Amino acid sequence: MPKFVIEREIPGAGTLSERDLKAASQKSCRALRDLPQVQWLQSYVTGDKLYCVYISPSEALIQEHARQSGFPANRISQVMNIIDPTTAE
Repeated sequence: MPKFVIEREIPGAGTLSERDLKAASQKSCRALRDLPQVQWLQSYVTGDKLYCVYISPSEALIQEHARQSGFPANRISQVMNIIDPTTAE
C-alpha cells in the first residue's frame, strides 16, 4: 500500500504543549475511524510545520482525512523509495 508524507503548515507547532499535541492526536484518530483504509504512522513536529507519515490507498483519502480532522494538508507526497545509511553498503 502506498506511503505518503503530508506537510502541514501549523504556525507555532513546535511550541505546542504535550496537552495540545495529545488533543491534536485524538482529533486525528477520531477522523481516522471513518477512514479504516488509512493508517497514521507518525508525525515530526518542527517550528511551524508537521510532517506526517501515512499509509493510504490514495491521496484522495489523505485529503479526506485532512477535511474531516480540520488539519491542513499543504503538500502531499507519495514516498517512492526509502534509503538509509545501510543503502550505502
